[in-house]
Amino acid sequence: MTEKTAFHQILLILIVLVSGFCLPALAQDATIPGEVTTPYPTITNLAVEWLINGDDNLNCVAKVEYRMAGEKKWREAMPLRRVPADRGITTRGNFIWLNKLSGSIFDLKPDTEYEIRLRLSDPDGGSAERLVRAATRPVPKSSPDGLIKKVNPRTFNNAVLTAEPGDILLLSPGYYGDFTMQRDGASSRPIVIRADRAHPVIGSTFDGISIQRRKHVILEGLTVNGSVDLLYAEEVAVRHCTVTAKYGIIAKSPPGCKNCYIADNVVTYVMPWVNLGMGSGMEYGGAACIGEGIQITGPGNVICYNRVKGYRDCISTMEDLHVYEQVCIDIYNNDIYVGPDDGIEADFCMGNCRILRNRLTNCFMGLSSQPGLGGPTYFIRNVMYNLTHSPYKLSRHSKGDVVLHNTVVKVGDGFKVVHNPSHAFFRNNLMIGGTGGGRFGRYGSGPGLAVHFPNANSTCDMDYDGVGTQGTPFKAEVGGLTIESFEEFTRLTTEKHAVLVDMSVFNEAVEFPDPAIPERQPTDLRLKAGSDAVDAGAYIHNINDGFSGSAPDLGAYELGRELPHYGPREPGVNEETEWEKKHTVNK
Repeated sequence: MTEKTAFHQILLILIVLVSGFCLPALAQDATIPGEVTTPYPTITNLAVEWLINGDDNLNCVAKVEYRMAGEKKWREAMPLRRVPADRGITTRGNFIWLNKLSGSIFDLKPDTEYEIRLRLSDPDGGSAERLVRAATRPVPKSSPDGLIKKVNPRTFNNAVLTAEPGDILLLSPGYYGDFTMQRDGASSRPIVIRADRAHPVIGSTFDGISIQRRKHVILEGLTVNGSVDLLYAEEVAVRHCTVTAKYGIIAKSPPGCKNCYIADNVVTYVMPWVNLGMGSGMEYGGAACIGEGIQITGPGNVICYNRVKGYRDCISTMEDLHVYEQVCIDIYNNDIYVGPDDGIEADFCMGNCRILRNRLTNCFMGLSSQPGLGGPTYFIRNVMYNLTHSPYKLSRHSKGDVVLHNTVVKVGDGFKVVHNPSHAFFRNNLMIGGTGGGRFGRYGSGPGLAVHFPNANSTCDMDYDGVGTQGTPFKAEVGGLTIESFEEFTRLTTEKHAVLVDMSVFNEAVEFPDPAIPERQPTDLRLKAGSDAVDAGAYIHNINDGFSGSAPDLGAYELGRELPHYGPREPGVNEETEWEKKHTVNK
């Protein structure tokens, strides 16, 4: 490089720097489409991410259509969510995400390839179309020609050391102590460690199980009086097990576990449902509010159909420095009972985490996103009964939460959101608060407002929700406004199509949970025909297709439908058999 060239380069850099300080940045409102990816397919859901540049005014839209490979008919899904580039606030660790559109396609057939057609449009320019393919994962299962080896506590260790991919170790009843898995299976030929179901009462009992750094292993029907550790595990399944421990099924440090399947388990600890034990850091009888039922980090994991009881946080992802690639995590159809802090703590989710169709009873907080890191983080068709603080903890500047078709019945404030989310989207929820508010632990449930969302800002989009109270007058606090009537609520907020509801919307004589203590049993919160919550929702593609009336109903349940199954299923029932049954009936 000559001296003259070097001088010109330095001069150019100085001009750029000075221009950056002296001139306003030029807005790039047109969209420049980038790469499309479909990261970490799960068993029933697919994610789509479309990187972009530009669109500073955030008005580009990407329509999504999908079909099974080879089919002719396209089906429409929710449009991708617009995720502006940003970073975490008040987080330990540097969490940054890029400018993109992102979203999920829900309730697909397992082990099936799909075509996905994307159509981006922007009035400022940059429209584009993309066609991609992606396949859902199969449900983990034993190899059809796997060799069954009957073992007992005396022969177990040797059987494990000599196990080959596809082997099925059938355990007789007995005590097996601590166990560390030392062999890998193979794709479609996992090593299965299964309790002999001919002896369900006695069981095959372990003090703790480590599957660290293992691949393609299935644990099935075991009794574990200690933790099941999945750190570094990939394509591992834990199902139909009974786990009793302060920390149940875990992968708590980076890189966590990847593409694991935690299903149909019963996970239990001892935290009681008492006032002093509620909330993070609270004390009961000298012991802190502790314990994590299922706690993991890592991508592509599925946590479904478990029954989890008596933990500070019943199901949770990791936070701050313990986080690793928390994307495409599915948490669905779990039965959660007694969570003195959070029922489901989906904190630090980085996109396309899906919390669907869970039932939460006796929880301090219902659903936590503290924070969502850009999103979308989906909370869809969850049922929350007898909460004592808030159904939605969207805290630490959470971004990108999507809250659809949830049902909430609780003391104090009903539609309560803490603390300061942005780019949140609420539709078709049914939320009732009322009497019984007060202090639980060191936190309050609110005085019984219908809506308490004081930090709602212009990026938050709320409409078509059913809100109301039991035994307290309608009042709301939204975005700095104090609202004294339902008419003011619809006039002054984005909730132009909101519906005023009360306990009469439910089909049975549902008891309002006042007092909140002692603990209450799960209750049937299906709707009553002709109630104000019926046919009052907005149509959302791929979320409420096939609604029964003139419009979708509010809350988690469509009128006339059976209750979803919560908690463990019978052996042999899985997402594949459920999909076939559902679509056979629909035909």
